[in-house]
This record gives sequence, C-alpha cells and structure tokens, in this order.
Amino acid sequence: MTPGGITRRQLLVATGAATLLSQLPMGLALGRDAGKVPAFIDTLIGKMTLQEKAGQLTLFSSASQNGAAAAANPVTFTGAVSVQIAAAIAGQLTGVFNSSNVLWHERLQKAAMQSRLKIPMIFAADVIHGFTTVFPVPLGESASFEPELARRTARAAAMEAASVGIDWTFAPMVDIARDARWGRGVEGSGEDVLLGRRMAAARVQGFQGERGLADPEAVAACPKHFCAYGAAEGGLDYNTTDVSERVLRQTYFPPFQAGFEAGALTTMAAFNEISGIPATANKWLLDDVLRGQWDFRGVVVSDYTGDEELIAHGFARDGRDAARLAILAGVDMSMQSGLYLKHLPDLVESGEVPLAVVDASVRRVLQLKAQLGLFDDPFRRIRPSAPSRQRLPETLALAREAARKSVVLLKNDNQVLPLRAGGQRIALIGPLAQDWDSTKGPWTLFGGDDSSSDLASGLKQAMADPTQLSVVAGCGYQGPLPGGIEDAVNAANAADVVIMAIGESRDHSGEARSRTSITVPQPQLDLLDAVAATGKPVVVVLGNGRALALGELLPKAQAVLVGWYLGSASGLGLADVLFGAYGPSARLPVSFPRESGQVPYYYDHKITGRPDPHPEKLSAFKTRYMTTPNAALFPFGFGLTYGRIEYGGLDIGDGRLTVEGTLAIRATVHNRGTRAAEEVVQLYIHDRAASITRPVQELKDFRKVALAPGASTQVHFTLRRADLLFIGQDLKPTVEPGTFDLWVAPSAEVDGLHATFELLA
Repeated sequence: MTPGGITRRQLLVATGAATLLSQLPMGLALGRDAGKVPAFIDTLIGKMTLQEKAGQLTLFSSASQNGAAAAANPVTFTGAVSVQIAAAIAGQLTGVFNSSNVLWHERLQKAAMQSRLKIPMIFAADVIHGFTTVFPVPLGESASFEPELARRTARAAAMEAASVGIDWTFAPMVDIARDARWGRGVEGSGEDVLLGRRMAAARVQGFQGERGLADPEAVAACPKHFCAYGAAEGGLDYNTTDVSERVLRQTYFPPFQAGFEAGALTTMAAFNEISGIPATANKWLLDDVLRGQWDFRGVVVSDYTGDEELIAHGFARDGRDAARLAILAGVDMSMQSGLYLKHLPDLVESGEVPLAVVDASVRRVLQLKAQLGLFDDPFRRIRPSAPSRQRLPETLALAREAARKSVVLLKNDNQVLPLRAGGQRIALIGPLAQDWDSTKGPWTLFGGDDSSSDLASGLKQAMADPTQLSVVAGCGYQGPLPGGIEDAVNAANAADVVIMAIGESRDHSGEARSRTSITVPQPQLDLLDAVAATGKPVVVVLGNGRALALGELLPKAQAVLVGWYLGSASGLGLADVLFGAYGPSARLPVSFPRESGQVPYYYDHKITGRPDPHPEKLSAFKTRYMTTPNAALFPFGFGLTYGRIEYGGLDIGDGRLTVEGTLAIRATVHNRGTRAAEEVVQLYIHDRAASITRPVQELKDFRKVALAPGASTQVHFTLRRADLLFIGQDLKPTVEPGTFDLWVAPSAEVDGLHATFELLA
C-alpha cells in the first residue's frame, strides 16, 4: 500500500510511487546520485565533433538478424554489415538492436574500439516475454497476480539475453489497455492501474537485477510507450489518443512512475499523439512532466521511425523539421530513421537547435553506457566462448511454472475438470491442438524449437496411456478444412471427453493486430457447435492475447480455460492444470465483455447520473445497451479454482480512518472443497461523493493465499489516507473526508464482503 502523505512530489505519492530523485541502480560507483556525471563523460563530449554527437544519438536495427526479428518491424533501410562496421569505426552509430548473434556483437564492438574516441556501442533487443526460453505473454503472466513471478521471468530473460551481448531491452510495456480491439494489449498487464504498477516495477527489477546495471547479467529496462498508447481511438493501432490531463495522471502515468521508481533508466516515446501533439514531439510530456515534475534523468528513445512519422502526422514539414522537433521536445535517441545523424549537425550550426540540448542528450546516452559498465569493459556481456546460458533446465522449469500459473478457469460445470490422467478417452480438437508456433505468442524473436510443447504433446506426456488421446484439427483459424467437422465429430463420438483447443492464432495479437470483433472466429464456433451436439462433455481451452466476448461459446462447453499464449512450456503447463497436478490460480487482468460492441470496457468505469440498478433486467432511461447490460460477462479479477471458496468474517474495526492513522481490514477465506486451491483475495473501494466523480470500484490491494482442503486463513489489508488520493480539480493530488464503500471480494463487480468506513478530516 502507498505510504506517507502529500509532499512536494504529490503526483508520485498520488499514484503510489515514491520519490524518483536519484533512484538509479549502482554502476561505476555512481550510486543513487543520478546527478553526478563521471568527469570523463564531459571531457569526452568536449572532444566530440557534431557528427560524432549525432552518431551517439542514432540507433539502427542490426544488419544481422534472424527472420523473425527482421519481420517484427516495417521494412526500412538498415545498411549492410559493411556499412554498420564503417559507421562504428567512424563513431557515427551508438548501437544496434534485435541481433542475437554474439559474434556479430563482438565484431561491431571491436570496430567501435577502433574509432577515434573509442566509445563503446550498446546492443538492444525486443526481449518482451523471454529470449530463447519463452514465457507467457505479459498479459497472460499478469493473470497470475504474482509480481514476484514476473520479476523472476524477467530476470531469466535478462540472463539469456545478456549472455549474447544484449545490454538493453525495449520492455516492459506498461501501457494500460482498456480496449480489447487493440492488439498490443497482449504486451501489457491489462486494464488496472494497481496491477499495472506492480507488474511494471517487478519486470524492471527483474531485467536490471539486484547488483546494479554493471552486472554482466543485467540489462537496462525501457518502460514503454510514453504515453497513453493503449488509449488509441477505436482500439486501432497507431491511432489518435485524446485523453484529459487528469486521466493521464490518474490512469496512464502511474505504471511508468512505478517503473522509474524501480530504477528504469530509459523510456520510449509512443507513436500516438495526445491532444493533437505527437508524443515524439511533445515537450510538455517529455520535458515538463517527465524530466521536470518527475526528475527523470535517463534516456528517451523514439519508437521505430517515430521521429520521421511526425511528417505523416502533419506535425513536421520534412525530415529536418522532424529532427528539430524531436530533439527539442526531449527525445535523446532516434531509432531507425537516421534523421538525427543526417540533420542535427546542420541544425546546431544554424542555431535552430542549441548545442547544449544536443550535449545534454549525448551526456544521458553516455551515462547510460557508463552505468551498464561498458566503458569499464566494452565486452562485458560479449563472451562467445562462455558456456551457454540458453534454455537451462531451471529456466525451462520456470517457464512451466509460469505457464500453469497464468491459466484462468472461467467455467467448470459438474466439476468436469480436472480430467483423469488414466482410464479416460480424450479427443483433442481444434486448430490450436498441435500448433506450437502460436503458443509462443507475438514478439518471440529469438525463441528455440518448442515443437514438443504443443498441447497434444503436453497431454500425452501427462497421460498414463497416450494412445487414449486422438487429435483432430477440425478447421483452420479462419476457415473450414475439407472433412474437418466430420473427422471432429467422429473423434468426439469415440471419446469420453473432448478438449476444444480454439481461439486466436498468434497473428491475431500484437502490433498492428487490431480487430473489429473480439470473438472466436466463426469457423471455430461452427466446429464447436458440431462437437457439442454429440453430447460429450466439452472443455474449451482458449488461445488468446486479449479479452474475448464468449457469449456464443459459453453454453456449448462444460468447462472453459483461458490459455493465452503460454510460451515454451505451454502444453506441459496446460496439462498440469487440466489433469489437476496444479490447480488453476490465475485471475483475469482484463474484463471479458458480453459482446464486442461493449468495448472499451473496464471494471473501474464511472457510474453516470443514471446508473443501471438491475444489470440483468432491461430498464428504460438507464446506462445500458438495448440488448445487453453495461456489465462484464467475466469481470476483472475473476477466476475459479478446483476448491470451493467462501468469504466471511469481515472486520474493519471502528471504520474510521484518520489523517495519520491506518484502517486495518481482516477477512476470513475458507476452502470448503476437497482439493487444494489458491485464491486471489481483492480489496476494492468506492468514494461515495467527491469533487471529481470517482469510479464505481477501484482495486487497492490483493493477496494470493494457498488453502488446503477444508482450511481457512485470515487475510489482512491496511488502508492509509494516501491510498485514497485522486487527481483533483486543480490537477493535483487531493483527498477528501467522507464515506467510502469497501469490498473484500474474489473479483470486481461482485458484492463479496461489504462494509463502509469514514475518512476523517
């Protein structure tokens, strides 16, 4: 919970983040004094030509990439190997990204060491949810409600990436995403601010480690995309964002602040505009807020050709103007466009860009390299002869743990799950049954061969008699297969239970993967209809990277699991849950709406002046649709277990919270079932009356507890006055006395245990 009261850094306190000043990892004995730049850096800047300075602010994709990495971004000019070697020798290239070839990194660094000033290069990569070992996509992993798990998987990914020379990852993505049509929601932590903050901090800590950035197994983190990229209109990627400053400060800023508090030294400017000004040229955003109000002293990098795209936005006249606008706004490093290298020297010489602005950006870049230990040892992470650190047994075991902890159980009628590992004939049907490539999810540029981890393979490894499993595709993701439905029906008729592996292929989620309808594609629903008509019990295992509208699917299945894209151990992790070796413990990090037309939908919406008192009953002149209530089908935080969970015994003492005091909250959670379970106990509040209208509910804390069969445990929460802060009419944090509702519940939008308390003046 958030400690303390209002200080001169009110914005940070309001979002639960502590002071950002000097919050930097150790490196080159810099300690936490971020303002102290090593003397050699300013000496070095004094020796640099304008062209060399522009080179230190220029980043290109690597001339040596595998096919997946090359396909991850639009095709633009990168330069041949010889061109990049020459640029390194000339001191006109700060680094490259998305190569996994340690020998290439070694070659480029040796070239940089031949340059006049011998400034080391930095090597970056999109290590989004694993390197050669692939972990669940961030949205799926966030369903675990375990920030410590996210820290551990990021730590493992950093170890693998660093071992081939990578110093910097363009992760974590911390955008709050509330429109399921937006494909990039798969890279983040969902719709909730508190969960987003905790996951952002955990992932930064994992990437950067505990021993400082100079640690050879640490990589610099880069919270992105700054800011409000997840609020793109219509859920359309790269689209306009237009949100109020209050919404920015209350919703979209906090996860970034948490990442910076955790020690992140870089951030990436977003593609989108905010209120008519693209983020890459937004001085208010990058200079006034980020560096001024928050005292961020790290590096701001553009997204891929983001500075050049100012021209298409209609904000810059040409490339020269785009470079001027971006550097003056506070973008230190230009990615991929080459505009800084081409135009900055002339812009400085003409007086359009002050030399001091360029020098400040160069200083920040060089200081980052210093903190990474690259001036001490340019080959710190480049060790071609070192033993491989890829896909170690303990890392693959972590991938399996993460996979099973990310699976959400939505429905389990008649306790059809868990399945029996023996004595049961199982038909596995659907396009995801044997598609190991889709189980990796998007942004898996460096992963190894996980063909033995599709769902079919995972089930066979768990079954006493693998011959009792029949596997049929039935249809493709978007269309039928000849004879597919007939084969599926025959397999279902011969089985005792059917597992339907359906949903989205990996190509449905990620960058540039916006969808107008967030349902399972119709050919797969047709397949499900045919299989369900056999009368055999049906267990649906979804592959997905977003919230889905499951209204058509739900009646046809006795059980439904949200399987996301689970990575290298997908099949094994799903089998663990399906057969009960591990009970489902994950919860939804995003609300699943009733229909596609409800999006954007999120649980902590405003109430309106005409709230709908009866969501399941059509009421005239209320806030609802004509055909469906304004409520989720499965709300944020929802998830079932194999136990039988009951809540009781809520105690909040005298229900009075004073200025310097705390409100102690206790509730008892029981497992009345015969199987062990893990429950995510959630604390929500609502401010009944305030000078700014407040959401219907806000998550303020959560606890994950393990319960043996028949066991009970008491869960404790603590609320402080600072936890109730919000952005007031003057756009500053405020807190107001009054009456608050409080719930201890298994998810949002349910009554749970309810009480009221008073915040005193």
